Amino acid sequence: MVLLALAPAVLAALISACTTWLSMPLLQRYALARPNARSSHKVPTPQGAGIAVVAATLLVAGALAWIPLPVIGSALLLAAVGLVDDIRPLPVVLRLLLQAGAVAAVVFTTPETLRIVPVLPLVVERILILLGAVWFVNLVNFMDGLDLMTVAEVVPVTAALGLLGWSGDLSLSAALLATALCGAMLGFAPFNKPVAKVFLGDVGSLPIGLLVGWCLLELAWHGQPAAALLLPAYYLADATITLFRRIARREQFWSPHRSHFYQRATDNGFTVSRVTGDVFALNLALAALALLTVRAGSVTITLIALLAAAMAVAFVLLRFSRPQAS
Repeated sequence: MVLLALAPAVLAALISACTTWLSMPLLQRYALARPNARSSHKVPTPQGAGIAVVAATLLVAGALAWIPLPVIGSALLLAAVGLVDDIRPLPVVLRLLLQAGAVAAVVFTTPETLRIVPVLPLVVERILILLGAVWFVNLVNFMDGLDLMTVAEVVPVTAALGLLGWSGDLSLSAALLATALCGAMLGFAPFNKPVAKVFLGDVGSLPIGLLVGWCLLELAWHGQPAAALLLPAYYLADATITLFRRIARREQFWSPHRSHFYQRATDNGFTVSRVTGDVFALNLALAALALLTVRAGSVTITLIALLAAAMAVAFVLLRFSRPQAS
């Protein structure tokens, strides 16, 4: 049973690693990310390996389970948008419209019986989900600014989702998709460890945001909204707090910057490996809390878990924002 559960991850990892390795000469030629004042890398580095991660995920998951066509189509659309944006940046408004269209195709084709807050009118709930999902797709892109950062986020989240699926607390299709994505990210990880040989690029981060977001929505639709909030809590906190701080300062919040807590950590003396290691450890703790809330089925334990998660995330954010002692 364990081997059967791990098979999608192993297969996706092999496909992702081989495709990444084979595509690197092409990416080196056509999709080179050159460092600038807002970059975390110091030498020109190819980007676009997200093609391998997304392809491996969809191939494996699609072969083993029925993944809704709007999810697959929207992921491919976002991958195409990201690919173009990696080579020649698109206007912000056009990019947002395409993202909103891709997310809307998923949200508004979901059966009406799947609800998170039944007291709200269905259309209001779906609009709120649409806005939240567009933000989630973008924040995954924004947080993909350091070697192994997305791996440190996505692997614990998708591993936890896979466990929840195999225990019957998540739909099999979402669980298999999460398991395949976990494996695909692990296959990409050796190429992205510091100093990275290749980046995901928008072609990877945008559809990965959509796929993880859909799995989290499936978890919430299956009666586990607290777990769906706990799993991405660090990404949500870092990106959302940074957004509101930039808005408050009247900055062009849609433009590239180095204001995220994880970016400030490297400016404050943290090594890249330590930052991603701390994020990975935090995400493991958040995954454990999410699994606890599902297994316990207790309002009291859920509230304690949410409080513990908030304290843990706040601790890491505060530590990242302070200079390291010399």
